[in-house]
Amino acid sequence: MSARSVTPSLTMLFSAGYLAPYLLPTLVGRLTADYRLAPTPAGAIGSALLLASAVAGLTLMSRGAANGAVGKARVGLALVVVGFGLAAVAPAGSLPLLVLGCLLGGAGSGTVAAVATAGIAGQRDPHRISVHGLLLASSVAVALYLILPQLGGGHWLPFACIAGWGALALLWTGGLAERQAGPPSPATGPVRRSGPLPARAAGVTLACCILFWSMAQNALWGVSGRIGLNRVGLAEAPLGLVFALALGAGLLGIAAAGSLGDRFGRTLPIGVGTVAIAGFVAISGAAHSAAPFALGEIAWNAVYPFVLSHLFGLAARLDGEGRWAILIGSATALGVACGPIAGTVLSVDAGFPVMGLVLAAVLLLVALPMAVVARGTEPRALNPSA
Repeated sequence: MSARSVTPSLTMLFSAGYLAPYLLPTLVGRLTADYRLAPTPAGAIGSALLLASAVAGLTLMSRGAANGAVGKARVGLALVVVGFGLAAVAPAGSLPLLVLGCLLGGAGSGTVAAVATAGIAGQRDPHRISVHGLLLASSVAVALYLILPQLGGGHWLPFACIAGWGALALLWTGGLAERQAGPPSPATGPVRRSGPLPARAAGVTLACCILFWSMAQNALWGVSGRIGLNRVGLAEAPLGLVFALALGAGLLGIAAAGSLGDRFGRTLPIGVGTVAIAGFVAISGAAHSAAPFALGEIAWNAVYPFVLSHLFGLAARLDGEGRWAILIGSATALGVACGPIAGTVLSVDAGFPVMGLVLAAVLLLVALPMAVVARGTEPRALNPSA
């Protein structure tokens, strides 16, 4: 079984693992309406979902996600279907049932994402496959953001869509099974004893940096609606248009990452890209009018997935078994979970402009060590004879 034949299965698994985080804003928003929750407890449920995902990823990293990939993928997808299906059918008065469904679904998402990440790390071109996975997850999320408002309200609908996508992904796990039937591979080979983690200093540095990298950007994303409505003075319709354009720009960023590949190495995209994101975050936080607000939101949403795809590729290069890649994905999930809380605290205590500057400073601080790690693991393509 060739690497090309397993790529669709890994891409589908990757999208199923990351769809719930992409839809988190609409999940939390609909919970506030259906369950009459304040923004803080509704956000806490969303954070619990992401924390369950991160914990599942970390657990699999310690046990070797590449071993028994098919079984773990199917268990994870079953948890996605059952958990988010349970959340979808939970009546408005049954908050414990909803939380249980979110925790199960989050754990399933983390399991699926970890298996996909480990499998991608074992391929010859992990950057390209991770780009495909990001592109598919983003495309499905954009389509749902456009379609769901037309189908009416209710918290059940986005949860049901995530469960349905997980059920569809179950059909693609056969590709991993076929891969297992062939010679052993880092992605899906037979159970084996994993060696010690290589490049520990680089891996730990990257994991710590990407935690704050992800948290800073999701802190802005968590309060962007308030900036647009309360500070800039946009109505809901034009604000929704700005966010739709931002998500569309993200698709362009992913497409650019797939088109360019490692042509410029990883140091330049990661280092310069993070510096650019810091500038756009500061612009959004300080915006008083629609034009700078739209510029900041659209621009950083375009650069974010471009840099993220290179970070995934970098993590995959650190360890062919995908253990660092899983840890990086879990650190990203932790940052996503903590981001809205950090953004709310900063904006309430210091105001939006200071919040933007603080988040930009955090991004600038992590840009240099991430670039240093990337510089030490540049692809051999820099040598024309390689």
